[in-house]
Amino acid sequence: MALSKEVQDRIDLWLNSPIVDEASKNDIKKLQSEGKEKELTDSFYKDLEFGTGGLRGIMGAGSNCMNQYTLGKATQGLANYLNKTYPNSPIKVAIAYDNRNNSKIFAQITANIFSANNIQVFLYDELRPTPLLSYTIRHLQCQSGVVITASHNPKEYNGYKVYWSDGAQVVPPHDKNIIAEVNAISTFEQIKFNSNPSLIHSVEQAVEQAYYEEVKKLIPKKEAIAKHHNMPIVYTSIHGSGITMVPECLKQIGFTNVQVVAEQAIPDGNFPTVHSPNPEEQAAMEMVIKKGIALNADMVMATDPDTDRVGIGVRKPSGDFVLLNGNQAFSLMMWFILKNQQSTTNAYIAKTIVTSELVDEMAQQLNVKCYNTLTGFKYIAEVMKQQEGKLRFIAAGEESYGYMVGDFVRDKDAVSACAFFAAMAAAAKDEGKTIYDWLIQMYVEFGYYKESLITLTKKGQEGEQAIKAMMAKFRSEAPTSMAGIDVVSALDYLSLKERNLKTGEEKILAFHKSDVLQYYLADGTKVSVRPSGTEPKIKFYISVKTQLADSKAYENVSQSLDAKLKTIESYLLSL
Repeated sequence: MALSKEVQDRIDLWLNSPIVDEASKNDIKKLQSEGKEKELTDSFYKDLEFGTGGLRGIMGAGSNCMNQYTLGKATQGLANYLNKTYPNSPIKVAIAYDNRNNSKIFAQITANIFSANNIQVFLYDELRPTPLLSYTIRHLQCQSGVVITASHNPKEYNGYKVYWSDGAQVVPPHDKNIIAEVNAISTFEQIKFNSNPSLIHSVEQAVEQAYYEEVKKLIPKKEAIAKHHNMPIVYTSIHGSGITMVPECLKQIGFTNVQVVAEQAIPDGNFPTVHSPNPEEQAAMEMVIKKGIALNADMVMATDPDTDRVGIGVRKPSGDFVLLNGNQAFSLMMWFILKNQQSTTNAYIAKTIVTSELVDEMAQQLNVKCYNTLTGFKYIAEVMKQQEGKLRFIAAGEESYGYMVGDFVRDKDAVSACAFFAAMAAAAKDEGKTIYDWLIQMYVEFGYYKESLITLTKKGQEGEQAIKAMMAKFRSEAPTSMAGIDVVSALDYLSLKERNLKTGEEKILAFHKSDVLQYYLADGTKVSVRPSGTEPKIKFYISVKTQLADSKAYENVSQSLDAKLKTIESYLLSL
């Protein structure tokens, strides 16, 4: 494929810049000499953009890659926006980073640029979880913050999450305004790389301890933890930042037998023991399950590199472990927390629109308001900001293994989530039950909702175009039935319209615009379609439901729902 003029212009800008280092230029020249036009196009066809989680991309030379220049441009744009937003006022930012290759270097470059723009920086000396960064912003009363991470992406990725003064990731209008400032930077010479060391400070350990104290305030069933404190709690950080806080947090709430997977406890950006450091994938959980079986544990837990997501496995009566998906784990957490609330008056929870509606059903029956938001915890945090002083926030979550309890952190928090899941295991044990028993009990009580997720990966410029074409086809050829089941309503979050296919009635959706489509079927099935905001993927979320009369019927009903999910999946993959 021939390079477009736009791509060639960007390449020339990098090669002719006196700021770009020789190593980066040599990487570009090597691709040119080898005739790798596709790789060059993928690296230079656009500037790396903010998605639902900020910047995220493959590390390497290029305007569409994560490197010191794209990161520098983002930081300079953010610094310019902060100085315009808070003129003549002292500005503070906090910075953290995870275990990924180059994360510490990128964090230092970010600190240098902020300080060169007369902004005071509080930088963690060592890797720390993303939720601690969110907490630090609020605790130190910073105006903004950044964490260097690519979350659960493969090892070749890194990223840059931007936070505002409330400890949440940036939402409109700040995100668009920051992008405008970033886009206004036309040359690397405009980036102030030379630091002012006097403005860069280390974050004191007292901040971390203050975080633990907030977690301890919220943990229910402390008597069950005290009684079963020696039960084995098995955990792996999958080489990520969780090792710095999760075991300590579990100890601080009272557990005395915290066991970690030693082979995965050393931070390593190459993730040598897994193909992908994503606790949503069974392969990433194999080592923690093996240790859980050996120690006769009731539950095992694993966090992703920046410790904002956690996967859990629970023991079945057979002795085998089953991995709970994000919908199951979040629903169980809400079931546990809501049932242990002293009062639900003027209280609310929150979830995303693609997360199980079992949570909505529980909230309705337990008289708690449930807000639904677009995908991304920044939108949940936006609701929290709007309701501050009006309603009491309890907890929030999403199907992609992110959970948050209490309002002291404004992003998904796997450190406190691990503490809550461990407390749940102790409370279940105190009843002579397991988390698996509780799962079935919850389904009997509120209905059996079962979900599946289809993810199609489409990399590079061609992949991006293919995803856009798929979404356009869904809009131009909107389905009226799926697998023989009538579609009764269709929701388009880009046009912000909900349409009843039976009556033709339309309603306006009260959300930010987003490229998401949802379909409700006549039998209660829900199908959602959306491109990922942080990865080259398009996702199909499917939810089916029925009633579960008693626990004895669980296996048969589960198989019936699996069959229905497979039918819908086959239909979607045939399109």
